[in-house]
Amino acid sequence: MNRTLIPSLLFLLGMQFSACAQDGHENYQKSKTFKQMNSTHSTTTSHKLDTATFGAGCFWCTEAQFQQLKGVEKVESGFSGGHTKNPSYKEVCTGTTGHAEVCNIYYDPAKISFDELLAAFWTCHDPTQLNRQGNDVGTQYRSVVFYHSEEQKKKTEEYKRKLNDEKAYDGPVVTEISPFTAFYKAEDYHQDYYNENSAQPYCMMVVKPKLDKFKKVFKGKLKTDH
Repeated sequence: MNRTLIPSLLFLLGMQFSACAQDGHENYQKSKTFKQMNSTHSTTTSHKLDTATFGAGCFWCTEAQFQQLKGVEKVESGFSGGHTKNPSYKEVCTGTTGHAEVCNIYYDPAKISFDELLAAFWTCHDPTQLNRQGNDVGTQYRSVVFYHSEEQKKKTEEYKRKLNDEKAYDGPVVTEISPFTAFYKAEDYHQDYYNENSAQPYCMMVVKPKLDKFKKVFKGKLKTDH
């Protein structure tokens, strides 16, 4: 579903339900696994940036959320995991390229750990939904971690297993865990989308509610916290 082509009136009426995509996270946030991830601070002293690549539905939402975290230096929206080289947003929206909407998250591992980023990842969307988030439907909206190292793979698989063993959600976590191969940056108008288009209907009805909830959960780890 191409979000930019939906008439505003229908969009405002229908997408109210998408804002509920994060609801039901209370058990997850109370789980031992979430607390473990969220309290596992980095032990490195290197300030060389590392990269995490997450797909969590609409990349406008994901970008806006991860931009808030201390230690995240830059977030880029784009596409990964498909078979088409240099796809356009329009092509990805058809669901035929195999790509997911993702964000490349460039972070300082001396300030924030990959574990903490995973805690944020499994907070920022509903990982029990297969190939959709709310009213955004299609394989391009799948929940996915594209790992950049064996350590990222091991941690993601371990925490996913623990979340399912602990039944932290009402349903099983279906997040795909795949090796990172390529990242194709989306068109310029997708970058920093929420900050540039906060009055747009999708941003008001979907992104902002998710962002507000995200900020409440990670209070103390936000760039705006002192």
